[in-house]
Amino acid sequence: MSPGGLLGKAPLRRLAMVLLAGLGMVLLLQQLLLQRPPRVLKLRQATASSGPAALKLTFSRPMDRASVEEASALSPALRFGIQGKTNPLLLLPEAGQRITAPLAVRLAGHDQRGLPLDPSVWHWDPRLLLVAVVLVEGGEQVQLRQSDGRWIPLSPVWAAIPDFVPLGDGSGVGLVSRDGTGAHHVWKLSLDRDSLSRSSMNLGQVQRKRLERFGRKALLFAHLSTNRFGDLLVQVGGTTPASDRVMLWQRNGHRQELDLVPSGPVALLPQGGAVVVPERDGLSLRSFPPSPPLRQVLPGSRDLSSFCPVAGRALLLRHWPDFRRSLEIVEPGRAPRALWMGEQALVASACSRGGERIWALLIEGIGRPTLTVLALDRQGKELGRQKLEGWELEPGTGLHYDPTGDRLLLALRALPPPGSEPVLSASSVGGLLPEPATAQPALIDANTLQLSLVERPVRRVGWLPPG
Repeated sequence: MSPGGLLGKAPLRRLAMVLLAGLGMVLLLQQLLLQRPPRVLKLRQATASSGPAALKLTFSRPMDRASVEEASALSPALRFGIQGKTNPLLLLPEAGQRITAPLAVRLAGHDQRGLPLDPSVWHWDPRLLLVAVVLVEGGEQVQLRQSDGRWIPLSPVWAAIPDFVPLGDGSGVGLVSRDGTGAHHVWKLSLDRDSLSRSSMNLGQVQRKRLERFGRKALLFAHLSTNRFGDLLVQVGGTTPASDRVMLWQRNGHRQELDLVPSGPVALLPQGGAVVVPERDGLSLRSFPPSPPLRQVLPGSRDLSSFCPVAGRALLLRHWPDFRRSLEIVEPGRAPRALWMGEQALVASACSRGGERIWALLIEGIGRPTLTVLALDRQGKELGRQKLEGWELEPGTGLHYDPTGDRLLLALRALPPPGSEPVLSASSVGGLLPEPATAQPALIDANTLQLSLVERPVRRVGWLPPG
């Protein structure tokens, strides 16, 4: 063999040795990584439909679900389950339990190779917070009640705030302001809430981030709706002909106009991708891009009353020719089923999970009407009834269920004592009208239906979920 041939083979041998060394290093690192214990990569608040709260657990490798469920714990002690296959997993406190304080979540278990997870403790506050339009000097303002009972201002003070809605993912609040000239504007107020942390310091505290206006032009009216993803449906009417629009203001800031001509307020479907639209011949379910085109119509004189947490379930108010009303539950693949029927006015409703428990707010009587809370099961069987003597519902507000505290929220005004002289105020047409009492937040225990009040003058109330 010639010397030149030997010199030509040496670089190839060195290259082969380098490649083999690199491959060996990769195999060694792979073995070292396989022997490393699994780690918690991320915890995130998740949407709960079968319980009071949910926590999504993401690990560095596939886990043994049963071992995680057995070795983990909540403090204060709550019954919980772990759902999922290997990774990620979902931690769900069982339904029927009240979360009255922040939770310490201890995670442990082992992966599918039997390697133990290093135990870790996380602090989690899944409780809903009361947010309201509050009467203040100079007008109205959105304020939030912290878990320690303190109220903090979130918005500027406007002459009035005729509509507001806490975003479904807890990332903020959508609201409509009205100035002294009657001009309306739509805003989105972004919030930051640290509901999950390795430290318990400042856990659950809410901070204001930014306030964005939907458009510069003044509006005649605006109606808002939201879904679980924090998208905001903006239904507006302008000051010029043919200026009514329905827009989707997504959480990422993108705006999408929807081709809709509704005959009333439009509502976003909680699970996203569609809207419930009132039409002349009934209610329709309409999808919007990027979902495939869909239009399903439910005929009859019906109004959407409220959504249930489980996807596809909702409560409808049906009007009958003989002036009776009925409360119906609608479920996927089934015709609406009546739960209650009567001559009383049904002004609000709420439900838990897939409609296992349902609450309805009824008004009956003339002159001094009586407000009643009715509790039903999913078959329409009455579970309880409570008259709210001496109170009336603040117009334009509803009934809001908090699954973490198992309680209902509404805004109530005190009726004047029987036989008392009403306090008069000047009306917009120059006459004198009875001045309405100031409403305040009211909490109703979902089981006993007992009422308790929160001292705060409000116009509207709602629950802000953890972000």
